[in-house]
Amino acid sequence: MITAGMVKELRERTGAGMMDCKKALSETNGDMEKAVDFLRENGLAAAAKKASRVASEGLVEAYIHGSGRIGVLVEVNCETDFVAKTDDFKSLVRDIAMQIAAANPSYVARQEVPEEILNHEREILRAQALNEGKPAHIVEKMIEGRLKKFYEETCLLEQTFIKDTDKTITQLITERVAKIGENISVRRFTRYQLGEGIEKKANDFAAEVMAAVKK
Repeated sequence: MITAGMVKELRERTGAGMMDCKKALSETNGDMEKAVDFLRENGLAAAAKKASRVASEGLVEAYIHGSGRIGVLVEVNCETDFVAKTDDFKSLVRDIAMQIAAANPSYVARQEVPEEILNHEREILRAQALNEGKPAHIVEKMIEGRLKKFYEETCLLEQTFIKDTDKTITQLITERVAKIGENISVRRFTRYQLGEGIEKKANDFAAEVMAAVKK
């Protein structure tokens, strides 16, 4: 049964018309994700239409987490300076910066993952599947399925939103595109963590003193 709530949710996520949303849900037996794909494939999702428009305005957000141990710089683009100054856009950029601080993605989107990284990950997953005794003919399918988990962990747009685990960052952005009426894209980010990459000495001060005394 297609409910008014389902139609409302799909409309908020895609910006498509009410009747189009109802039809999409009917065609996909109420499957929300398939309904989103149906609208996009048929050119009915407003957010998808806006995705091809140039977004060169926006904000660079600086976010420092807690006691100053984690910092994030992120650039999120929209189409006009007017939208960049709205509370809706600013809150979105802030949420994305917080997401990066908390979830520590390595890339914005899966298209950015270097081929050598993917190949290395595939080899690890292949070895895992074979060690589990899985038949060779299904190993490749298992690898692709497990790569999805890899993308969800390492790619910002595919991560689960920390403030609402029922949606991904892509879905969060799509909803805001439908509401604001402009294309929005995350261009780049940098995450800093205090002490990251610094090799810490294993010996503490007391051990150093004892070592000096014994000489």
